[in-house]
Order: sequence, then structure tokens, then C-alpha cells
Amino acid sequence: MIHYIIRRFLYAFPLLMGVNILTFVLFFIVNSPDDMARMQLGQKHVTEQAVSNWKQQHGYDEPLLWNANAQGKEKITRTIFYQKSVGLFLFRFGVSDSGRNIGADIQERMWPSLALALPTLCVGLLVDISFALMMVLFRGSYLEHAGIVLCVILMSISSLFYIIGGQFFIAKLLRLVPISGYDDGLAAIKFLILPVLIGVFSGVGSGARWYRTLFLEEVEKDYVRTARAKGLTETQTLFRHVLRNALIPILTGVVVILPLLFMGSLIMESFFSIPGLGSYTIDAINSQDFAIVRAMVFLGSVLYVIGLLLTDISYTLVDPRVRLS
Repeated sequence: MIHYIIRRFLYAFPLLMGVNILTFVLFFIVNSPDDMARMQLGQKHVTEQAVSNWKQQHGYDEPLLWNANAQGKEKITRTIFYQKSVGLFLFRFGVSDSGRNIGADIQERMWPSLALALPTLCVGLLVDISFALMMVLFRGSYLEHAGIVLCVILMSISSLFYIIGGQFFIAKLLRLVPISGYDDGLAAIKFLILPVLIGVFSGVGSGARWYRTLFLEEVEKDYVRTARAKGLTETQTLFRHVLRNALIPILTGVVVILPLLFMGSLIMESFFSIPGLGSYTIDAINSQDFAIVRAMVFLGSVLYVIGLLLTDISYTLVDPRVRLS
């Protein structure tokens, strides 16, 4: 098992290196520092001197990969790639184009994102799996058909409808919770109730249908028929055997959601004015702050790779056969 985990860790390094190089190409070769300067200056006729001054102020005036005018190791260190990309591997995100410390902003904003995403993930998984098991338990009946129709209806409605409708009905008309905003400590709970409920409710349709498909595939297998022959009830069979054997695809689906625990929900945080990493990224895109966008792209890749590693490790716990692969 230790060798299996080490191999998975070693696979992560070339993947992150590839992401870093691709990000560098997109931000500094496809979109050159001159282009970034002209977009930031926002003028129709920008002088070369103004472009040069902007690049010097923000550290984009060095060569991309090789500094022929420097001496010794500075031929590599005094380049944009070394200063803007290599430091990302050590989580040195540097300074944004507006002069803010990106690392400090990430540490401050990750907690509101976690406070929103973690309960949404946990409650959402519980509701989706429970609903799917209920449909499988009553498969072939009117209850299952009604559940499928309800899932299709929920999937067909845009998440923006749930957000705007929830803000109007629950927050504005009933005045049960604030429409938007955020506060520190336990006072943040009243601001998080509505976005968490909307996040869970908007994902029930697709989530329950996905898990229902997994469970239906499992209930037709031989081990389920053997369990029934031993006298186990349908409920015991579902929870003791079917749910356990469906854990691998369930864990695989959770991997996609794991980066959101830190990255935040872009739409949800923007609509509810939650100062998390999602709204941080949206604000950076709107203000064309390329340093922040670049850092968030790399951070999202790191979190996704970590999610894959955790999933591979969890596979070894739920399925011993994986340890031998």
C-alpha cells in the first residue's frame, strides 16, 4: 500500500509541472506582457513609454525564459518564468497587479469559501444518496417514477433561478435570513443558511439520478441475490452491501467537488456577497489582474491533484484489490 501511495505522489509532480508550463504559455506567450499592459492602461493610443513603465512597475520587463544580459545564475533567475511561475510550486504567489499580497488574500478568503462549500458538500451528499436509495428501494413503483420526474424537473431549472428565487421569497418576502453579506465567527451562520440550502437543493436532481444509476447497477449483481437468499431485508441489503460496493464511483464524483472547498463557488459567492476565493477570482477577472488569475488557476490545479491523491488512498480502504494494482 505504501508503494501504491508513493507512486501516486510521484505522478502528481509532472502533472503540476505541465499545468504550470501551460499556464505560463497562455499568460505570457499567447497573451504577452505588452498586451497585458495595453489592456490595463485602457487607452486607445498607448505610448510605448507608458507600456514600458507599466511592465517595469509590475515586474514584467524581464525576458521570458533566458536573460542573456545577466551573469551566472541570474540568466535564469532574472526571467519572468522564474519570478512568476517557479515560485508557485512553493506557494509563493507574489503580489497582484494592484499591489496586494496574493498569499495573504488567499489565507483570509479561504475560510468563507470553506464555510460555504463544506456544509453544502456534506449535506448535499447525504440528501442525494438518501433520495437515490429511496428510489431504488421503491423501484418499479409510482414513487420511483415520481422521484425521477422530480429529478428531471430540478435538473432542467437553472441554478440562477434558485438563487434569485430564494433571495426573493425566503430573504425578501419571509425575511427569515439576510439577502446577502457576511460576518465573522458564528454570526456568519445566518448569512450561510440560504446559500447552503440553495446549493443543496439545486444539486439534488443531477446528484440523485447519478447515485440511483450506480445503485441500480449494483442491485442486479450476484452478491445482492446471495444476501437476499440469506434472509436479509431489502433495506439491509441496500445499506450493508449495495451502498458499500458503490463507494468507489461515489468517491470519484466527490473528487470533482473537492477543489470547491477552497476555491469557492464563483456564482454563489458573487450573488451573496461572500468574500471567498470564488468572488476573489471573479473580481480579478473583471479588473484584469492577471497575477491573481494565474495564482488561482495553479491553486485550483493543486487542489484537484490533491483530491485525486486522497481518492486513490481512499480506494485502498474501500477496495483491497486496488492495493495490488
